[in-house]
Amino acid sequence: MSTIDPIRYPIGTFQAPAQFRAEDVKEWIGAIRELPDALRAAVAGLNDEQLNTPYRDGGWTVAQVVHHLADASMNAFLRTKWGLTEDKPAIKPFEESEWAKTADARSLPIEPSLMLLEGLHVRWATLLESMTEADFQRLICPEGAKQAMPLYVLTALYTWHGKHHTAQIMSLRKRKGW
Repeated sequence: MSTIDPIRYPIGTFQAPAQFRAEDVKEWIGAIRELPDALRAAVAGLNDEQLNTPYRDGGWTVAQVVHHLADASMNAFLRTKWGLTEDKPAIKPFEESEWAKTADARSLPIEPSLMLLEGLHVRWATLLESMTEADFQRLICPEGAKQAMPLYVLTALYTWHGKHHTAQIMSLRKRKGW
């Protein structure tokens, strides 16, 4: 039995919900709406050296994590929209590790990504709040996945994802005494 690396997975790995529950969805939407503020708080007061520190050995820097969250949220928002407007759309994955190597993810200050997240998460949460249970049951087909994914699972996944990366930053701050 393997153990989970608490530095890489400070809140554990994603556990997909077995079924749709309205109370869970309401909680997830709240977390999606709150992520930009939580992330901004997690990076508050960090200087350039700290922002360019990897959250773990061999991991992304804090700045790359912030930029990654913007990239991932854009993808999740679009996946949600495709799932609502198309019948079982095929969803192309994005190569996260390659995106983290691009010039914007490696050298751009984090403020543009924080601002992007603020606006995007307002739109995304508003869209999610408008959805019915039937909407959340709609399926997307992630490329390479063994089965289609309902939008409620996608919502749960990206809720976990935001908390996961924010916790990585907070864990680094705690370990470094920042």
